Amino acid sequence: MPTITVASHSPYDVHIDRGVDRAVEHILQATKRAHNYLLIHQPALKERAEAVASGMRTHGKCVLLHEIADAEEGKTIASAAACWDKCAEAGLTRQDAVIGLGGGAATDVAGFIAATWMRGVSVVQHPTTLLAMVDAAVGGKTGINTAAGKNLVGAFHEPATVIVDLEVLETLPRQEIIAGSAEIIKAGFIADTRILEIYEQDADAAVDPHRTLPELIERAILVKARVVAQDLRESHLREILNYGHTYGHAIEHHENYRWRHGHAVAVGMVFEAELAHAAGLLDASVVERHRAILASVGLPTSYDAADLETLYAAMTRDKKNKDGNIRFVVLEREGQPTRLEGPDLTLLEAAYAATAG
Repeated sequence: MPTITVASHSPYDVHIDRGVDRAVEHILQATKRAHNYLLIHQPALKERAEAVASGMRTHGKCVLLHEIADAEEGKTIASAAACWDKCAEAGLTRQDAVIGLGGGAATDVAGFIAATWMRGVSVVQHPTTLLAMVDAAVGGKTGINTAAGKNLVGAFHEPATVIVDLEVLETLPRQEIIAGSAEIIKAGFIADTRILEIYEQDADAAVDPHRTLPELIERAILVKARVVAQDLRESHLREILNYGHTYGHAIEHHENYRWRHGHAVAVGMVFEAELAHAAGLLDASVVERHRAILASVGLPTSYDAADLETLYAAMTRDKKNKDGNIRFVVLEREGQPTRLEGPDLTLLEAAYAATAG
């Protein structure tokens, strides 16, 4: 099974493996000094959390389990406060560790709690959704939501290790795999065009855990690993990972986070491709390639539940903005992203009209 090293300021490995026993081995290896652990998990993962904890206890470790709400409901200030209380109950010292088990929301919260408890303890990320495997759990970005927007309160805190268990994919509902595919497709458009070819060759195989999905996971993680190794704190290069996210986050905010993140990012990519086309940067054929690939796996490519003014207001609160200008990641062609700052309203209107359905 492959291991991908993220060669950043604090290097760590992403282990692509199979089985709970192997996950326990990787946790213990990455946190040798730890004795006490807080394992943060989502409701549906109680059984797996108990299995991981049981395996660690056989090695003499103390593990306290703490359940948080699913999805964005678990990323509230109240949820974070409850996690801090559990850190105290678990007796976490600076040599101990937090484990994040679940989807992107769980790994975001676990990372944020680890970053803030005693000004920083180790975190091990054990993502169990495709989206978290290829995106949220890798890269050290952590955060919680406020009424003003998504992930506005957070920290950069690199994990001790990340464990991607391919067996988990076999238990995921198809819709979870489809939603996570958006981030893989994003990696294809910004960096690894072979990903796009794999989807075009056989979209059904691309969402099948027994066929080409494992290769796509590895490729997407490699893209993110290369980017964050060069730019942990999103000062320049890392911004390309936000392709589709400026508009996508506005959709999520308007929907009160009821939309899946991957669905919102899918529409966001189409919007930002249309924006690049309207600005004369991107050929129309590449815009249509976005729609074709995303639709081939069942992802949405349009959104009309809010007017542009409403979505624009949400985009103005995006933390990536600078000097009062909305900043978009756009493409000049496949594999060549760039930035578009403060686009004229007529360009935004054109992109909105093209993606409103």
